[in-house]
Amino acid sequence: MSAETYRDAWGIPHLRADSADELARAQGRVTARDRAWQLEVERHRAQGTSASFLGPAALSWDRLARRARLADTARRCYAALEERDPESAAWVRSYVDGVNEGLAEPGTTGGTTHDAARPQAPEFIRTGLTPGRWEPWTPLAVWLATHILFAGFPAKLWREHITTHLGPEAVALFATDGPGTAGSNGWLVGGDRTTTGHAVIAGDPHRWIEDPGVYQQIHLSCPEFDVVGLAVPGIPGIAHFGHTGSVAWAITNAMSDYQDLYRERLRRTGAGVEALGPDGTWHRAARHTELIRVAGEKGTEGETVEVEVIETDRGPVIAGGPEGLDDGTPAALSLRYPPRVTADLGFGALLPLLRARSVADVDRALDAWAEPVNVVQAADTEGGLLHRVAGRVPVRPDANRLRPVPAWEPGHEWDGWHTPPRAGLTDGVAVMANQRGPATPLGIEFAPPHRADRITALLAAKERWSAADMPAIHTDTHLGSAAALLDRLAGLDGLTPEAAALRDRLLAWDRHMDADSADAARYAAVRTAVVRRLAAHPVLAPASVPPAYPEVLQPWLALVPRVGHALEHLLRAEDLYGIDRAAAVRAALEEVAARPPAGTWGDTHRLAAWRALPDTTSGPAPGPRLSGDHDCVLCTSPVPGVTDRAARGPAARYVWDLADRANSRWAVPHGASGIPGSPHHQDQQHLWLSGDLAPVITDFDQLTKESHA
Repeated sequence: MSAETYRDAWGIPHLRADSADELARAQGRVTARDRAWQLEVERHRAQGTSASFLGPAALSWDRLARRARLADTARRCYAALEERDPESAAWVRSYVDGVNEGLAEPGTTGGTTHDAARPQAPEFIRTGLTPGRWEPWTPLAVWLATHILFAGFPAKLWREHITTHLGPEAVALFATDGPGTAGSNGWLVGGDRTTTGHAVIAGDPHRWIEDPGVYQQIHLSCPEFDVVGLAVPGIPGIAHFGHTGSVAWAITNAMSDYQDLYRERLRRTGAGVEALGPDGTWHRAARHTELIRVAGEKGTEGETVEVEVIETDRGPVIAGGPEGLDDGTPAALSLRYPPRVTADLGFGALLPLLRARSVADVDRALDAWAEPVNVVQAADTEGGLLHRVAGRVPVRPDANRLRPVPAWEPGHEWDGWHTPPRAGLTDGVAVMANQRGPATPLGIEFAPPHRADRITALLAAKERWSAADMPAIHTDTHLGSAAALLDRLAGLDGLTPEAAALRDRLLAWDRHMDADSADAARYAAVRTAVVRRLAAHPVLAPASVPPAYPEVLQPWLALVPRVGHALEHLLRAEDLYGIDRAAAVRAALEEVAARPPAGTWGDTHRLAAWRALPDTTSGPAPGPRLSGDHDCVLCTSPVPGVTDRAARGPAARYVWDLADRANSRWAVPHGASGIPGSPHHQDQQHLWLSGDLAPVITDFDQLTKESHA
């Protein structure tokens, strides 16, 4: 046996091999078979070449990828990994070999197939694209591209923007996880609070819901280890959520700030470009140009765009340049991010995680973790528990964390790394939902406490919990943040009869954002009307015109989504720049009362999954109806004031049982296959929508062996 592939009833791949390297090769190969189009899209995004087949809509991202030097950073990190940890580097290379083998198989990308039961990837036929070759550093580039915006450095541009219009006190008013962030729920229940006496870990990562999904359910088995978990397609191993049989781990976004923006003063010289440094002298900046090919409409010949790549002593310039922004505003921003500084992306942690047998092993492995910075919860079968932050956060002045700082002034340098904080359990449980917690010293903006408080309250309602009980927490729809608006409604009088009736109805509402709830729809309609009225107020409206930063950064600068996500703060602040909030709420209530929603919350709150190549022949079909909301445990995130549709939500759900791994459960929004037409492309969606979970199967005797010619 070199490597064998098995499948369960959900089409999830279970791989068995003689060695860790052969297993990595098999993981790469099966990922290419199941998700060839997704891998090709991610490779192009990492290299900044996705506009070559996705067209002008992808150009802004490609510019960022080129200017931020993602591919070059990945090459540096892989070269350093070869020097520092040759075993891990060889393991990554084995995965890449498997990807290339899988992409080259007949039928994988739409050619003549040797396996009629395996559907082809139709996107390659539509675009005429042929998969390119993966290099050993490509997984690192994919990881960087996936997470470069994870720490939300563009939020520093928002803070500067809103401070310009309203003053520095506005930063706290709008300080919440905004529309560009990614989060998670995660909870660890110790053995003294479970029915088995062993710990249970459960949760769900919240990301953009993509099709194919951002997580891949997989089982990896060799003589050294046997692990089930959620892999990131294009990355070997199981980084975020795994269960080895004797130890399990899971992560949430720590909401830490570990990237800095510097305002640069640049000038052109006969020899190139220079940047003014903190020592008061001009220093030569690295400079070259690159070409980005952009596909035209409907396959027509497009254009070729030149991009200037400049890097100062701080980091790559990602916006502006010697001539300023596109509108002529004098500005140039460089980005300093840890792997560009250290040439270490933390891939040395991946193999040790797979080999872990105890929380002590997981803890040691995570000492090598770099980014994204996470809060990790782990438990083992011997009763060991772990709750810590993992990742690299630089020590630097507080000003760096808030907004762009002047590169030409001293005092903004990095000076070492923070020691990752640790935490314990309270009443036998640990709950993380991106709220302020162990990572508080490392961040600026955190999620409101509603999800974490609700999970804590639900866990406190029962003395003993089992793995089978966890879906009730996953799917809870109580909206804690509704109180701020409802309190405002309670204080209104002098309303029309229709508005008074609507107010009374909402005050009697149970505050659950259920898909079949008419009251939830009415609440959301009033919320939307309030958000739009506040954003249109003359005090706030000028902030609706953002600076001319690149399009890819604009979601962090949009006023209406910011007002929508910060509405609770804005309604509860002692004063909001003289804005008559009672009048805005009254007008919104009267507006909705005059034309109330005809249906329920699920009629407008629908899934809007992202596809790199959407079907443009018939237009987008409405996605499935959803329960939940941004501040519910069931975090299906609309953008209040913009849309009720949810592009973000639980990208997977998991329950890891330390008493018996066979009692563990999981589900993803779509299915194990990324190929439209496959029976496993969408077969888990009904589980995901209902809150049910599929069993985790690890017994190879219960699986079906797959054969490949």
